[in-house]
Amino acid sequence: MEELATGYGLIEGPTWDPSRGLIFSDVINGGAFCLAADGTISTAIEHRRGMGGIALHADGGLIVSGRNISYKPPGGGDTVVLLEPDEARGEKGFNDLSADMDGRIYCGSVAFRPVGSDDDPKPGSLYSIDLDGTARHLHFPVELTNGIGISPDGKTLYHADSSTCAVWAQDLDGQGGIANRRVFADLGKGRPDGLAVGADGSVFIADASGGRVAVFAADGTELPSLDVPLPMVTSVCFGGENLEHLYIVTGSRGTGRDDAGTIFRTDRGVAGSPVPLARVKHT
Repeated sequence: MEELATGYGLIEGPTWDPSRGLIFSDVINGGAFCLAADGTISTAIEHRRGMGGIALHADGGLIVSGRNISYKPPGGGDTVVLLEPDEARGEKGFNDLSADMDGRIYCGSVAFRPVGSDDDPKPGSLYSIDLDGTARHLHFPVELTNGIGISPDGKTLYHADSSTCAVWAQDLDGQGGIANRRVFADLGKGRPDGLAVGADGSVFIADASGGRVAVFAADGTELPSLDVPLPMVTSVCFGGENLEHLYIVTGSRGTGRDDAGTIFRTDRGVAGSPVPLARVKHT
């Protein structure tokens, strides 16, 4: 397992951009960054904290989470807010997100601050944002929303709930709705965080308390996991020219430091399933 970069507080939202490299955020210290093929790191988004999810938009910008779901145009410019938290539900912001095959966004809300606070844990919800920009409330409760991914055939949504130690599978109806919610993977004492889907339908799940990436076949069979040198594994994504590399990112918890967030890269012999581009309205 190759170490590519370190020195961050809590890395999240790893997203492969074929034209730029690996985009990732530092939830605690703020900002999104881009790790290029030559190892140089540049700033993609300044200041914004709490970005647990990032998606590429077909128009060139980024969809990001945090205190809201927003579109960040390429090269700077005014932020466009796509979805605000529902105060009536006690929501404080959003965490992970992903796009489906048509370009809709699926995102999970949080109703407490899971990092750096003593808030009592409260459940959030799962939402979708359709192509015309309208949002739909899909499911409640989600105890602690995390990784979201889509199966290679576009028919299944995977959604990690860290507090229940489970990754849920839900059927997509092609119109932004979901059905048939069931447990896809149970990490036992682990805490599922970000996830990525392989081209063969396998699901790679960051274990935020286990120092590993758990791996499950498309049928839910547990496969050998990948050990990671740091304990707080927060997310994963596939990248490289043919999506042949697995990028693994971590936070600092359990290291005795506050700057141990690290990016690793490894190969598992499985290519990634291409993550669809978002196509939601942002004007």
